[in-house]
Amino acid sequence: MTGYRVWAPSGLPEVVPGDDLAKLIAAAEPGLADGDVLLVTSKIVSKAEGRIVRAADREAAIDAETVRVVARRGPLRIVENRQGLVMAAAGVDASNTAEGTVLLLPEDPDAAARAIREGLREALGVTVGVIVTDTFGRPWRAGLTDVAIGAAGVRVLDDLRGGTDAHGNPLSATVVATADELASAGDLIKGKASGLPVAVVRGLPHVVTDAAEQGEGARAMVRSARDDMFRLGTSEAVREALSLRRTVRAFTDEPVDPGSVRRAVAAAVTAPAPHHTTPWRFVLLESAESRLRLLDAMRDAWIADLRRDGKSEESIAKRVRRGDVLRNAPYLAVPCLVMDGSHTYGDARRDAAEREMFVVATGAGVQNFLVALAGERLGSAWVSSTMFCRDVVREVLDLPAGWDPMGAVAIGHPAQEPPARPAREAGAFIEVR
Repeated sequence: MTGYRVWAPSGLPEVVPGDDLAKLIAAAEPGLADGDVLLVTSKIVSKAEGRIVRAADREAAIDAETVRVVARRGPLRIVENRQGLVMAAAGVDASNTAEGTVLLLPEDPDAAARAIREGLREALGVTVGVIVTDTFGRPWRAGLTDVAIGAAGVRVLDDLRGGTDAHGNPLSATVVATADELASAGDLIKGKASGLPVAVVRGLPHVVTDAAEQGEGARAMVRSARDDMFRLGTSEAVREALSLRRTVRAFTDEPVDPGSVRRAVAAAVTAPAPHHTTPWRFVLLESAESRLRLLDAMRDAWIADLRRDGKSEESIAKRVRRGDVLRNAPYLAVPCLVMDGSHTYGDARRDAAEREMFVVATGAGVQNFLVALAGERLGSAWVSSTMFCRDVVREVLDLPAGWDPMGAVAIGHPAQEPPARPAREAGAFIEVR
């Protein structure tokens, strides 16, 4: 028979700035033994560190602790704080603190856990794991639970990938958040208003490291930006996707998932268009053969144009090399404009304006496409070259005469992060009347 026991020692005094938490906990005689896990509420760590501010300064404190707004609804902000934790109000909390004050999270929860662990080993001669806990809400789930925000001497994650389950099925994605499970178990004993800020778990010595090893710390449990599929709220995601939409000219050899491109097309065709029309068509070149056939024909047409312009062979070679972004991409898309549903007025001015409306709508569709590709973590570069040899493109791709190619989009996985975008002040582009 296996099992574990959880209890909350009593007798800890009110913590004040400057207190040594390890000594306070040891004095409360918690009955710790080697292999136990001590769960410490972050509030008492914050108090000992003096992370207390006036309640009137709460909004300024949230701003100071925030590195990124994840979502906002009315006054509520879900943010990433300086410790990399995503939570409401950056963890600035008015509970379990004197009236008129709020608490910030500990400066470095992992360091605080290490200090408590070392202090308990000195005071009591025991090797325990220490987890600093705080209360989180969770996407898609009602209610709050405690999670680990700091840890020392604990195997915070149990990576089961590469093993098998009880039926012999391979485990390819299972990584158990052991430290979070321990934190929530302790919260069932400590509660939110019982005045019991620490708990002890006994019976799970395999999660505790030996005395010389501190473990990865809870920071290892923070999902990286690259792996975070739910990084932003809706409006923030739109703005972030727009800012992430960058021109990428160098790609890896990693294949492009055609499904990702089709999802981007689905986003593209939500763009506004005149007269309830659908002026977009996307030709997807998924085979190397189709891409090379098109690009070779376009290159020959371009060289012929440059020679007619009197350019030297050296100049022509340089210009052609600049078009290699399309040739080096593992996937190409050719957006096309169609005028189906357009009106004919028999007046040159009005007919030209009609076409301009359709061109603008196609541009909106292409922009949607590029932003959606960024959301799929694909790099892209819109290149206008197909607009200069539309007849060639139509012939090679066997397109209807009414389809006007509007450039080409190189698509792939970026070979490197693009450089920082130069800052642009929106006010410089605004005129108010």
